[in-house]
Amino acid sequence: MSYQPPFTITSKMLTLVSDIVEIITDIKHIETNLKTPKLRKKNRIKSITGTLQIEGNTFSEEKVTNVIEGKTVLGTMREIAEVQGAIKAYENFDNYVFKQEKDLLLSHKLMMDELLANAGSYRNTNVGVGDQNGMTHVAPPSLAVPELMGNLFEWLQNTKDHPLIVSCVFHYEFEFIHPFRDGNGRVGRLWQSVILNHYKKIFGFIPIESVVRENQKSYYKALEDAGSAEESTPFIEFMLGIILKTLKNASNENVPKNVPKNVPKNRLDEIVKLIEKNKEITSIQIAERLKVSDKTIKRDMATLKEQGRLQRVGSLKSGHWEVLHDE
Repeated sequence: MSYQPPFTITSKMLTLVSDIVEIITDIKHIETNLKTPKLRKKNRIKSITGTLQIEGNTFSEEKVTNVIEGKTVLGTMREIAEVQGAIKAYENFDNYVFKQEKDLLLSHKLMMDELLANAGSYRNTNVGVGDQNGMTHVAPPSLAVPELMGNLFEWLQNTKDHPLIVSCVFHYEFEFIHPFRDGNGRVGRLWQSVILNHYKKIFGFIPIESVVRENQKSYYKALEDAGSAEESTPFIEFMLGIILKTLKNASNENVPKNVPKNVPKNRLDEIVKLIEKNKEITSIQIAERLKVSDKTIKRDMATLKEQGRLQRVGSLKSGHWEVLHDE
């Protein structure tokens, strides 16, 4: 491997990686809930809204939802085009192969096709990144971009570093190279999520971009600090913290009130199977079959309702339970 991005493994990184791995294990019980079409759509909207707002788009989650649903919305042509492009890029999320440079180019084309004439191609002009205080980063010359991106993907394909760290390194290096005329922030954040999704599928269902938006000033400062340090270490530490925070938010938001966090998934599946066989079955009968208390089964059913896997049809006295399946 010829190119090695400069960064240093720190004790802070190792602690954050350990905490992230631990919480991923702890929240296995909510994965089914996160994967329900309704919640996945909600979190995807959060991702799209967050990543666009970082770039100055004023659309709210409600307006992004309206665009997805084909409703008329008020906004500039550019803002609407940005939303439509982001929707297309994220709709293809599960199809991207994170090690394939051509797939990253495709994501840019989908994201920016209505905004740039050369969407899906690297820039052929020199660019710089600045704010109200002036230029903060002069990107490498355009002629160097294809080789730099080729080196970065070669490293991505061969590195043995932990995927959590790899995703952060790639994000920073991508922003440093700034390979496109526009859309670099959006694609960089998307591609980190793509890398993470390859590592653990739960990352395809949580809105990391939304949490970055909530910490936007710190995000830009971490990029600047990494630039000053001439290595991505400060940015890696920042983004690992963002990932951990996103996972904690998902855990806190998706555990039903008054329901134990450690409900065994296999018991939930057994309840669903029993109801599929007999929709008139009662909680007491289920409790007897599974050798647990009626109170435990009622709590499990509350979990299944929260996950969108179960609904009550009719009254508690004369109605029945109905199993819901993903569309």
